[in-house]
Amino acid sequence: MKAREVVNMSWTPLRGTAAAVVLAAGLCIGFMPGAAADEWDQKTIVTFNEPVEVPGKALPAGTYVFKLLDSPSDRNIVQIWDKDEKHLLATTLAIPDYRLKPADKPVLMFEERPSGSPPALRAWFYPGDNFGQQFVYPHDRAIQLAKRTNQNVLSMRNEMANDMSNPATSPNASSVRELRQTDVTGVGPSGEPVDLTVVILEKPEK
Repeated sequence: MKAREVVNMSWTPLRGTAAAVVLAAGLCIGFMPGAAADEWDQKTIVTFNEPVEVPGKALPAGTYVFKLLDSPSDRNIVQIWDKDEKHLLATTLAIPDYRLKPADKPVLMFEERPSGSPPALRAWFYPGDNFGQQFVYPHDRAIQLAKRTNQNVLSMRNEMANDMSNPATSPNASSVRELRQTDVTGVGPSGEPVDLTVVILEKPEK
């Protein structure tokens, strides 16, 4: 089952087997105008109408700011802030993801979910870019997501969850350095290890 994407759209909840054709029943996502103002950090303002899972935690319904960490050497550390950018909520590791055709608006992709569970964020693409960010989950959670979605999921050591919750704003912070240096691999639907290249070289999204 493929991860679903949203490009500035919302929908009415569907029930039964028809729910598989949408991202997740009931979830609505909004992107604020002008979110593409700063291409350097790829700042994107997103509003969710229900909880959403990101690596290391679940975000309650609300408005958030997604940005790349301000570092010239590492463009794969994503930080999630509250809507006023006063509180850093998560610092997450990502791996470059690829899509065949750039979108003209921000794209968030999610894993499929069972009823009653918050959707898990899979990838984030900035407008006009072929390359985005595919998120890496702590190992135990990656296994659960892989089994739930019947897909390969990027994985890292469980201990990295502590570094992701650390409010580090500098690329030189110890928690950020540990994220950059950690081993990333993947897990398959049966919980078996999957080589990193197998996950990132899967058929790209159109």
